[in-house]
Amino acid sequence: MTRKRRRLYILLLCALGLGSATALTLTAFQDNLVFFRSPSDIAAQPPPADRAFRLGGLVETGSVERAMGADGRPTARFRVTDGAHTITVAYTGVLPDLFREGQGVVTLGRLGPDGVFRASEVLARHDETYMPPEVADALKRAGHWNPSQGAAPPAAGWNTLDPAAAPRQPAGSRGS
Repeated sequence: MTRKRRRLYILLLCALGLGSATALTLTAFQDNLVFFRSPSDIAAQPPPADRAFRLGGLVETGSVERAMGADGRPTARFRVTDGAHTITVAYTGVLPDLFREGQGVVTLGRLGPDGVFRASEVLARHDETYMPPEVADALKRAGHWNPSQGAAPPAAGWNTLDPAAAPRQPAGSRGS
């Protein structure tokens, strides 16, 4: 074997190794990606059944049902809405202290074949003015908030199915 041929084989072997490592890295990264979706996004295009994603919106007023599971762990069922569409969420575990009806929430889990989102994690907002960026984007897309008109409307008004009926705040005022 000549030196040129040996260098070529080494170069091809290195390229094959680098390509394989890149492919494995990208495959592992793809499996760990978690996409954010609003209830309207899910209604328009349901995700694959085995795909984990984040569901965000507002906890619909009057929808929270708490119980104790057969295994003695607390369970909760509630509905998440973006004003236009609603998804039922089932969660087993202790909900965050800041979890309330009418407040913003982001849940991590999978959509079941029955249309119920099975959450493995529930995140609630952390103060009176905070809203997760994904929830804010979903409210903008649904027509419930236009940032040029001022701060986001009060959470109690986001549960309506009619965007025109949602209460609007004057520009410059803060939500309570």
